[in-house]
Amino acid sequence: MNNLQDTLPARTMTTSPARRIVWPILGAISASHLLNDIMQSLLLALYPLLKGSFHLDFMQIGMITFTFQLTASVLQPLVGTVTDRHAMPWSLAVGMLCTFTGLTTLANADSFAQILLAAACVGMGSSIFHPEASRIARMASGGQHGLAQSVFQVGGNTGAAAGPLLAAWLVLPHGQHSIEWVALAALVGFVLALGIGRWYAEQHRVAKQQKPASQSSPLSPRLVRLTLALLVALMFSKFFYLSSINNYLMFYLQHRFQVSNQLAQYHLFAFLASVALGTLLGGPIGDRIGRRRVIWISLFGIAPFTLAMPYAGLNGSLWLSMIIGFMLASAFPAMVVYAQELLPGRTGAVSGLFFGLAFGLAGMGAALLGKVADLWGIDALYRACSFLPVIGFLAFWLPDLRQHAPPHTPATTPA
Repeated sequence: MNNLQDTLPARTMTTSPARRIVWPILGAISASHLLNDIMQSLLLALYPLLKGSFHLDFMQIGMITFTFQLTASVLQPLVGTVTDRHAMPWSLAVGMLCTFTGLTTLANADSFAQILLAAACVGMGSSIFHPEASRIARMASGGQHGLAQSVFQVGGNTGAAAGPLLAAWLVLPHGQHSIEWVALAALVGFVLALGIGRWYAEQHRVAKQQKPASQSSPLSPRLVRLTLALLVALMFSKFFYLSSINNYLMFYLQHRFQVSNQLAQYHLFAFLASVALGTLLGGPIGDRIGRRRVIWISLFGIAPFTLAMPYAGLNGSLWLSMIIGFMLASAFPAMVVYAQELLPGRTGAVSGLFFGLAFGLAGMGAALLGKVADLWGIDALYRACSFLPVIGFLAFWLPDLRQHAPPHTPATTPA
C-alpha cells in the first residue's frame, strides 16, 4: 500500500482483474454509486421547490443542471486520463466530500448564485467518483465486464430513482434546510469509499509485480475514430431525450394533466426505477448476445414508444415512460464496455469520456430544452424530443468487435 501514486500503466490494471467476481467490492461500489446518485438526483427533484422559492424561470432551471453537468463532464475525462497513469485509491472518498460540501451549500443557499455553486460542487464530486469507480468495477468483474458494469450502474440508477422520493417525503414537507439530512449520505459513502480504496490499493500493489500484457484495439485507428463518432451521436440521442424526462417530466404532467407535485414525483420515480432495472439487465444481456446488438435494439427500438408518448393520457404516459426508461437504460452499460474493448488499456479515459459525455450532453440538453419550453411551451418540447431516438438507427453501423479481433487474441466477451 506504499507509493500509491506511482505511475501505473493502464494495460497492467485492465489486464490484471480479480480472477473471480469480487462480490463484496462490486456491492460496495454499487452502494457508493447509489449514495452518490441519490444526492445528485435530489438536486433535480427539488426544482419545483427552488423554482417557487427563488422565483426562477425555466432557463434558470436549465442553467442549474448545466452547471452541475458541465463540472462533471469537463473534469471526468481528465480524471480518467490521469488515473490511467497514476493509481488514486482514495479519490472516491475525495469525491464524496465534494458532494457533501455541495449539498450543505444548497441547504443554506439564499441566492441563485449560491445554488449554482452548490450544483458545481456536486458535479465535481461526480467527476472524481465515476471514472475510478467504473475501473474498480471492471477490476472486480472476474472477466464478466458487462455484468460488473451493470451492477455498478444500477446502484447509481437506483439512487437516482430514490432522489424524488426523498424530495417528496423529506425535503418538500420540511423545507430547504432539511437537505442537510440527505447530505449525511455522503459521509456514509465516504466510509464505504475508504474500504474500497484499501482493496484497490492492494490490487495496485499486486498488479505492479506483474508484467503488463500488450493490448491494442481490434480496429484500425481510422475505424476507431469513426466508431467513436457513431457512439457520440448515439449518446446525443440517448441523453438529450433522457434530459427531457429527468428535468421536465414533472412540469409536463402538471401542465397537461393538472396533477399534484407529489403525484408528479411518483411518476418520475416510476420512470427512474425502470431505468434502474434496464441498467441492471443491459450488461449481462450484452455479455450473452453481444453489446452491439443490445445498443441498437435499445436505442432505435424505443422510437415507436417515444413518438406515442406526447399523445397518451396520464396512465398511458406512465406506462410508456417506464417502457422507454427500461429500454433506453439497457444501452449504457453495453456502450461503456463496448468502448472499453474498442480502446483496451484506457479504461479510466474511456469511462471518464463516456460518463463525462453523459453529464455534458444531459446538461446541454437541460439548458437548451428549457429555452425551448420557455419559447414554445412544454407540449411542443415533448413533441420535438419524441423524434430523438430515431437517431438510434446509426447503431446498425457499429462494427462487430468479435469479427475484427485478431485470430490469436479472440474476444472473450461478445461485442
